[in-house]
Amino acid sequence: MTGKSLTERIKFKDKDFTWVSINNPQEKEIAYLKRHYKFHDLDLEDCLSEIQRPKIDDYNDYLFIVLHVPIRKGSKKGRREVKNTELNIFISQNFVITLHKDNPTVNKVFADAKKKKKIREDYMGKGTGYFLYMIIDDLFEAGFPLLDDLTKQLNEMEREVFDYDYSKDRLKDILFLKKDIINFRRIIMPQRAIIAQLEHKNKKFLPEKLDIYFDDIVDKIEKLWNNLENLAELIVSLHETNESIISHSTNNIMKVLTLFSVVMLPLTFITGFYGMNIDVLPFAKGDASFAIVTGIIGGITLLMIGFFRYKKWL
Repeated sequence: MTGKSLTERIKFKDKDFTWVSINNPQEKEIAYLKRHYKFHDLDLEDCLSEIQRPKIDDYNDYLFIVLHVPIRKGSKKGRREVKNTELNIFISQNFVITLHKDNPTVNKVFADAKKKKKIREDYMGKGTGYFLYMIIDDLFEAGFPLLDDLTKQLNEMEREVFDYDYSKDRLKDILFLKKDIINFRRIIMPQRAIIAQLEHKNKKFLPEKLDIYFDDIVDKIEKLWNNLENLAELIVSLHETNESIISHSTNNIMKVLTLFSVVMLPLTFITGFYGMNIDVLPFAKGDASFAIVTGIIGGITLLMIGFFRYKKWL
């Protein structure tokens, strides 16, 4: 469900710099941008598109950037999942326009900058290019706590899987975590190339002195990617280990049931044999017939159990 749209502005007069934040953009917000800015129609259409690839469109008087970042949202089933959220950015010499759907990082930075002059100066005091770096850096910096959370979940599951006294089935939880890691990787992978492109784009908005800053973001994305690669390998190994343990436990249960069935087979034969109404059965008419038959049954049982233990099947 689409949330209520909200458009807010912060103007930094010292640099003649305006930040427009549009949360949950609708048709009316896009119509406003079309009236007041000379943006390409395709870029404005992309802002309302549900599925859009990360990209950078370079124009003479502005850049249009589409980024995807991972966040954790609650699902209909009540669990918090790693999902993709899109951020669209228009950046020019004296303005930055961000369009997003309740991105917690952008909302927090905007609220802090609106309330505190120091934050406003830190983000907006060095021009639009540096502001772009700060926002993107915060977006991907927010990925590390999410990564730490997934790592913590994985470590807890690993302890539980290898705890033989822990009877809870973890297969469903492992698959959910595996899905989160896959989604995280799928979101992060294309962002590496997009951020690397920024240092080669329009130098009017992104001066050369910012190259090292965007390189720092690329390094952070690479760290995220490398850690996700490790998590992906670990969750696959944990999944295989869990399957092996389940299979081993099932085999042990089947072995016990099979041995029990094998022990009962001759006993069933003897009781069925003596259940026939025939007078010529051995020990059938004696006073000690019950004790003799019971002794035979007990002896066979002990003999078979002893044989199984000798073979180390029990």
